[in-house]
Amino acid sequence: MLYYLTTAFEGWVGNSVYWVIQIFTQFHFRAFAALIFSFLFVLLLGPRTIKRLTALKVGDNPEFYNSDLNILNQGKKNTPTMGGILIVGAIVASVVLFADVVGSRYVHLSVLILLWLAGVGMFDDWLKLTAARRAAGTREGLFAWEKLLFQLGGAGLVTFFLYSVSSGETDTSAISMNWPFQRTYEPQEFADIKALGTFTLNPNLWIMGIMWFMIVGTLFIAGTSNAVNIADGMDGLAAGTMSIASIVVMVLCFIASSRDWSLLLLVPYVPGSKELIVVSGAMAGACLGFLWFNCNPARVFMGDTGSLALGGLLAFITVAIRQEALLLLIAGIFYLELASVMLQVGYFKSTGGRRIFRCAPIHHHFHLGGWSESQVVVRFWLITAILGAIALASIKVR
Repeated sequence: MLYYLTTAFEGWVGNSVYWVIQIFTQFHFRAFAALIFSFLFVLLLGPRTIKRLTALKVGDNPEFYNSDLNILNQGKKNTPTMGGILIVGAIVASVVLFADVVGSRYVHLSVLILLWLAGVGMFDDWLKLTAARRAAGTREGLFAWEKLLFQLGGAGLVTFFLYSVSSGETDTSAISMNWPFQRTYEPQEFADIKALGTFTLNPNLWIMGIMWFMIVGTLFIAGTSNAVNIADGMDGLAAGTMSIASIVVMVLCFIASSRDWSLLLLVPYVPGSKELIVVSGAMAGACLGFLWFNCNPARVFMGDTGSLALGGLLAFITVAIRQEALLLLIAGIFYLELASVMLQVGYFKSTGGRRIFRCAPIHHHFHLGGWSESQVVVRFWLITAILGAIALASIKVR
């Protein structure tokens, strides 16, 4: 909004006044302003929101099949959950205030997937966490297939429109797959030949391109959404890890939005992605602000409302800038958590009750192995920071 107002009033104010307000046209400034604003938004509204959630008795009572783990987590009972509304609210407010909400389709789609998944998570949280519903013995949340259906549906819709937006970019690398160690940024005449989905090629190839784009994008968005949700099981784990991942993605968006940097590092050039730097900054600030209340001992949990939305938004941004492969590193901890659950369940069923880990997700495995909760969380943060550094360094190795 501030960006739009600044450009709209350019001819209405004197040069001396416009010199001051024109800073809002610079996306670098707006990205960091969004980070600070979303941080303060959560910080200021956090106590009131926690008080309200407590009054509504929207609290979790985590129970595990492992009695030792139940003992370790008994202090978390009735801690207010669904605090993700703070994170989502902060991101939306920051984006509306600092991003180009009028002209950027990337911003529109990022807000759409954020609100879609937040809505799915909020409905799930409300069904399973409210004390009145638990007392009435009604079903606990959405069924797994229902949640997955909504996630895949929203992700598929967004990736379809994302392809339409990206195919209109001046450079076809915006719709080309970007593999590790691939020299993506090439002269346009060669990119036109290699890129799937360009209208200069035959219709069948265009159909192949959009199908491949949608399949990859949908799976990444829905999968990352679930992965972050699974990782949200310890004080500060998801919020801290997401903060680091968001900052790394901010850097990648900056590179993708710059023709010079894209050419230098041989990565896809996506001009419209400069507004996604603002979205990434808002996400990082909201997670840092939430961490203020979510650090050990946690006063509030984000619940599905926050975790589903954050995972989906993180994946959407990386799909938009064609860095899905690097997301496997940046969100490595989240995917490790998801893989540990899948392996545990699969092995348990195939062996008739045997387990690979003491308990899944894997953060509980380490907790039961003698690590304190704070040790698990901080070490996972450190691993994420290292993986993020490796991801950034790898784009130069091409």
